[in-house]
Amino acid sequence: MNTFERIKEISKERGLNLKKTAIEAGLSENAIYKWKTQTPQSNALQAVADVLGVSVDYLLGNTDDMHANKNSTAKDTVDVEKDPTILSLDGIEITDEYRQFIIDQIRTIRKMRGDDK
Repeated sequence: MNTFERIKEISKERGLNLKKTAIEAGLSENAIYKWKTQTPQSNALQAVADVLGVSVDYLLGNTDDMHANKNSTAKDTVDVEKDPTILSLDGIEITDEYRQFIIDQIRTIRKMRGDDK
């Protein structure tokens, strides 16, 4: 899979099309489409990686670890109840009702296992 195909795939997983991904990265609407035949500039590729939440190495195909970063060992965590990040599955946004259902299910499992704080 080449860089263009990886960007297209991860964009879809994030609920974005290539045009939206490019715009959010501060690029022209068709910039990513040009990467089918042209090599992207490193700053543009980094901007796309930032929008998609993956590493440049992942987009280049140097690793299959989306978040590979040799300079960082810290893990980012997000509290799904407090963070307004939009969740999606198969490119379809998860509604607030489903989000709350997921939170409730996790709490139920924690309680059953005795992990509840």
